[in-house]
Amino acid sequence: MTELPTTPALVPPPSKIVAVHSSYRSRAIERGTLPPWPSYFLKPPNTIAADGDPVRRPPGCELLAFEGEVALVIGTRATRVTPATAWEHVGWVTAANDFGVYDLRYADKGSNVRSKGIDGFTPLGPLLLDARAIDPATVHLRTWVNGLLVQDADANSDMFFSFADIVADISRLTTLEPGDIILTGTPTGSTVVQPGDFVEVEVRARGTGTGDGEHSTGPLRSPVAEADYALTGPGAMPKADDAQRAQAYGARGASGAPASPAAAGRAAGTADGRPCPADLLAAVAAVSTATLASQLKKRGYDSVTLDGLHTTQPARKMAGFARTVRYVPYREDLFKAHGGGFNAQKQAVEQVRPGEILVIEARGDHTAGTIGDILALRAQVRGAAGIVTDGAIRDAQALTRNLDIPVYYGAAHPAVLGRRHVPWETNTTIACAGVTIQPGDILAGDADGVIVIPAGIALEVARDASEQERQEEFIAEMVARGESVDGLYPIGAKWRPAYEAWLREAALKDTAVLSGNPALADNPAEGTGP
Repeated sequence: MTELPTTPALVPPPSKIVAVHSSYRSRAIERGTLPPWPSYFLKPPNTIAADGDPVRRPPGCELLAFEGEVALVIGTRATRVTPATAWEHVGWVTAANDFGVYDLRYADKGSNVRSKGIDGFTPLGPLLLDARAIDPATVHLRTWVNGLLVQDADANSDMFFSFADIVADISRLTTLEPGDIILTGTPTGSTVVQPGDFVEVEVRARGTGTGDGEHSTGPLRSPVAEADYALTGPGAMPKADDAQRAQAYGARGASGAPASPAAAGRAAGTADGRPCPADLLAAVAAVSTATLASQLKKRGYDSVTLDGLHTTQPARKMAGFARTVRYVPYREDLFKAHGGGFNAQKQAVEQVRPGEILVIEARGDHTAGTIGDILALRAQVRGAAGIVTDGAIRDAQALTRNLDIPVYYGAAHPAVLGRRHVPWETNTTIACAGVTIQPGDILAGDADGVIVIPAGIALEVARDASEQERQEEFIAEMVARGESVDGLYPIGAKWRPAYEAWLREAALKDTAVLSGNPALADNPAEGTGP
C-alpha cells in the first residue's frame, strides 16, 4: 500500500476524473430508477483533496452532501478494452468522497460543473490498494458521519454495474490514461452535512494471496467547514427548493427536512426502512408467494401474479430483482437487423448481475423457444437468481436436470426463437404473463407461482408477511388440537393473549437452542388457549 498522494512516477496526475451517476442498487431503489447502462459526468482535477483537508461549503448553499465511493486509479492506458480484461488496467483502489452542493445542480443541466467541480470536493485516500493484491469481488465501502455509520455496502452484491463493466464502457470512446480516476458511484445513505460535521470513508477488500488477510485504505477524513470567501455574480447563484432538498437528504431526510444526528447515524438500510439489497431479498425469500399475495392485496395490488407459468424447480424458492428483455413478433426484415449476433437476448444475459432475475416478455406465445440451456447456464454463471418467461423454453430436460436456478415458463417447445420472436430491447418496462414489470422490481417464486413486488414497498410487505405466517403457524397448531376457527382465523381478541404467550414460548426455545442451555426452555406458558 502506498500513501496518497504519491510520487508522479508511480501515479501520474489524472487527466480527468470520471464519475458514475448511479451504480448501486440501494441508491437506485432510493431514487426510483434503474439505469440500463452507466452514465457519467466529469470532475476537474482541482477538486482533489487529501485526507484531513477541510471541505468548505460555498456561501449561500445549504445542501452540501457527501457520497462515499470506491475510486479506481488507472494504471495502464485503456482504449476499447473488454470487461474480461478491464481490471488489468486498474492500478490501484482507494476511498473517495464525491461532495456536491445541490443548490447549484440546476445551473448546468446534469453536468455537475458547478455543483461538484468546486475546489477540494473530491477527497481521496489516504492509502492506495494495489489492484493486483485484492479481490475486486470483495470490495466493501463504509462511511461515517460524526462517528456514526451511515453507508455500508458490499460492491459485488449492491452494484448493478461491475467495476470491470464501468472501465470497459468508458474506454469504448474515451481513452483512460494512467493516473485517471473513476468514481464508481455511491450506495444509499448519502445525505446533507453541515459545517462542524466530520465525514470518514473507508474501503476494504480481501487479498488474493494464500492466507492473505483484509486490506484497508484507512479512513479518509473530511472535516466540513464554511467557506471563507464571498460568492458574487455574474453567474448562477445558489438556490434550493423542496425537490432539491428531497434529493439531497435522500433516504435519511423526511419531506426535505434535515435528518437528525440520530437519523444520520442509522446503519444504512436498517432503521430507515431501506435495507441493503441482499437483506431485502432474504426477507422476501423467507415467506411464501401466497402470503406475499395476501399482503399485496391488502394494499390494493391485485394484478401482481404471473399466471399460467410452470417451474423447473418446484422445491426451490426464488427472489431477485428484475432484469428485463422484450421480444416483438417476428418480421423477416427486423429479425435480419436485430435477431443475429449479440442481440438483445444475449445482451440481457450478459448484463445479469448477482441477485437478479432475467424476465422475458414473449407475449404469451408458446410456439417457439425464448431461452435454452446454454444461455440459461450463462445467466446462472453470471449470478442470476432465476429466469422467468411467459413464452416457451427449449431444452426443457437440460434446464430441469442441469440448472440449479429455477426457470418459470409458459410451455416447452423445440423451435428456435426466430420462428416467432425478434429480441428487441433490454432494461425497459415489459408485460410478462399479464403483469407489468419494471427493471428493479422484485420477483418472488415458489411452487405456487411467481409474484412481482414494487421494490419501494417490498420490505414492508415482507415484514407483514412474516408476521402473518407466524400467526398462521399458531392457528394451525390450535386447529390441529381441535379448536374451532371461529375467532381464531384470523386471530381475534380472545385468542390474542394466547398467541402472545405462544410467541414468548417460541422465543425462549430459540434462545435455549442458540445458547445450548435447555433449561432456559423448561418453563413454557401453562396451556395455550383463550
